[in-house]
Amino acid sequence: MNDTTAPGHGAPASGTTSSTSSTSSTDDRSVVESLVAEWLTLPDVAEALGTEVSKVRGLVSERSLVGMKRGERNTFQVPAVFLVTDDGAPHVLPTLRGTVLVLSDVGLDDTAVLRWLFEVEPTIGAAPIEELRAGRRAQVRRVAQALL
Repeated sequence: MNDTTAPGHGAPASGTTSSTSSTSSTDDRSVVESLVAEWLTLPDVAEALGTEVSKVRGLVSERSLVGMKRGERNTFQVPAVFLVTDDGAPHVLPTLRGTVLVLSDVGLDDTAVLRWLFEVEPTIGAAPIEELRAGRRAQVRRVAQALL
């Protein structure tokens, strides 16, 4: 694995169909590309956090960060908004991991997770990632759990 790859978490959960089919995944990728304004490679994340790329790969493995392969070189990248500097030092949005785990538990692959986080959720009235960044974790997780 080189510095721009990450462990795969994009495999569909067993028993899932519609949200994880290859056609849906391709559609999700296109939508996610249009929704996310800025992406960071793993070396970019490591530089922003002041850490090693191996530590960033660990964040991906433990589901604190989620992303997808994209771009001309098909490198693994994560949305830049997953990093916050609310206390002065850049770090990963703390509420992201739990939300990603809930969404994975309901059967979404990583691309579908990204799509759900960035599309406006009608029951919330905003994109879930905006709500997580605003500190409204409970509301976002309630809606995510209702996807079961």
